[in-house]
Amino acid sequence: MSPAILGMGNPLLDISADVTQETYDKYGLLPGNAILAEEKHMPLYAELAAKPDVKYIAGGATQNSIRVAQWMLQEPNMTAYMGCIGSDKFGAALTDACKQDGVLAKYMVDASAPTGTCAVTILDKERSLTTNLSAANNYKVSHLQQAENLAVLEGAKVVYSAGFFITVSPESMEVASQAMLKSGGAYCMNLSAPFIVQVPPFRAVLEKLLPACDYLFGNETEAQAYAEAVGWDTTDVEFIAIRLSLVPMAGNKPNRKVVITQGAEPTIVAIKGKVTKYPVNQLSKEQLVDTNGAGDAFVGGFLAALIKGKDVAASCKAGSYAASIVIQHSGCTYPAKPDYTI
Repeated sequence: MSPAILGMGNPLLDISADVTQETYDKYGLLPGNAILAEEKHMPLYAELAAKPDVKYIAGGATQNSIRVAQWMLQEPNMTAYMGCIGSDKFGAALTDACKQDGVLAKYMVDASAPTGTCAVTILDKERSLTTNLSAANNYKVSHLQQAENLAVLEGAKVVYSAGFFITVSPESMEVASQAMLKSGGAYCMNLSAPFIVQVPPFRAVLEKLLPACDYLFGNETEAQAYAEAVGWDTTDVEFIAIRLSLVPMAGNKPNRKVVITQGAEPTIVAIKGKVTKYPVNQLSKEQLVDTNGAGDAFVGGFLAALIKGKDVAASCKAGSYAASIVIQHSGCTYPAKPDYTI
């Protein structure tokens, strides 16, 4: 049986450690932000690796969401994932993580580049992400177009990519969104980070894909960054979600659902210009370990419920549950089984 959910993105190994404000200042990092590494950030990876509390955790936004969806569903091979890794021990670690979780990993392997890494710098339980894409940057649409991979795409009911994949293979996103348009499946995307909406060529890809996008995820900071980038002159997240929900759909697709999380505040869902708010699971400060993977986990829980035929309210509830678990663990990790039935 073909996996119901396919994720396509940038597979990364998270190198995660607690740091001080000094590290944030030295590298120009912002809490809650995600950026692509520049030359000046390169020493950061060795600095984290030298820390006694350093953890190596399977990461990459889309891969996180897919692994969480698989965990929530507790049925083997409900999910698949594509992206590019290197032929090295970090790549092997990612392959193992997918295998252990029951995700069908269809990696493209590029032996000429190391597996991508993400420096996860944690300060007061909030994360900042600095990504060195390496091999992840080399994913090619030709891999997706191989017969066995195309069969996985065409058999999927839901396809999801984080906005980060826009920087790597917009062609693959175009092929995937068109396949869902043809099959009647749902194509889902995430705004993912302010830079995705601020950099004109990246935003242009997002806007080109929007008519074929059934579910658009993001958080309040990303939504506000989008509004600012397109000159909407508002920071009202509900208004921004409404406008994004009203961008016309391609073909005869149903109306887009725009789902904006706001940390501990209620999740905003806009459909056809109407907003509904869904509360999230509240945790005490003591229960928080770090926010790394929380947004990804929300999407994973949401998509797992969606594939089970649940409505938006039930999907938000499943997403909130998954996020509340991951936030109590280091990185995007979780106990053996969810204490939740979709």
